[in-house]
Amino acid sequence: MERRAEIGVFGGSGFYEFLEDVERVKVETPYGAPSDYIALATVEGRRVAFLPRHGSDHRYPPHMIPYRANVWAMKELGVKRLIGPCAAGSLQPHIKPGDFVVSDQFVDRTTGRKDTFYDGPITTHISTADPYCPQMRRVAVEKARELGITVHDGGTVVVIQGPRFSTRSESRWFSRQGWEVINMTQYPECVLARELEMCYINIALITDYDAGLEGREDIEPVSHEEVLRVFAANNEKLKRLLFAIIRDLPQDRDCACGDILRHSRLE
Repeated sequence: MERRAEIGVFGGSGFYEFLEDVERVKVETPYGAPSDYIALATVEGRRVAFLPRHGSDHRYPPHMIPYRANVWAMKELGVKRLIGPCAAGSLQPHIKPGDFVVSDQFVDRTTGRKDTFYDGPITTHISTADPYCPQMRRVAVEKARELGITVHDGGTVVVIQGPRFSTRSESRWFSRQGWEVINMTQYPECVLARELEMCYINIALITDYDAGLEGREDIEPVSHEEVLRVFAANNEKLKRLLFAIIRDLPQDRDCACGDILRHSRLE
């Protein structure tokens, strides 16, 4: 089996059970080992690489994930497009548990994460004005609607350091900013993909209302158990959406993601 793939997916180890004829490969990178072996398979006629970002045994909490190694390993396998599904909390009442959000912006509230491949000597300033691939976003929203999935086209994900959840005051602050989604893994994953000129999208599966909603005392703060319960209940929907996106992504990229470095370097 060829050790190459055109599309990569960062997801939980549960995705492996949906694949047939899987080859597990180990990829070495200048940034250490990725979170786990990478599973290569053919899905809907496309070569796909799957990597559980937390490790198959969930050994890496969000702030300890080897993001640079994970993204670099995908690039080494030839991946040009990355799909980054994740569990996420809602910060707004109209975005409900079980909904999907195809994010179009992020706000970084993490600290100390290794978030660039370019520490010099060539100074590199990539644009993240629009961090998510517009072509992939269009396909994801279209396929979700075709499958009858409640999907929100766009939304800002605020990325917190973790592994703790937010306080009520933090959650209230994020909500009042108008941000829609909260998560612990989107940064720096999406930025690192952009630095290597790969297309990237986030599909946020909403599992909870974070620390609750203002004025809604009936909504309990998020718990790890509840996140896992809602995510598991919607895993089949997510799998169907991922497979539809993989099947229907155009062969050619019509976005600027693959040419980002040409306008980013001072040499």
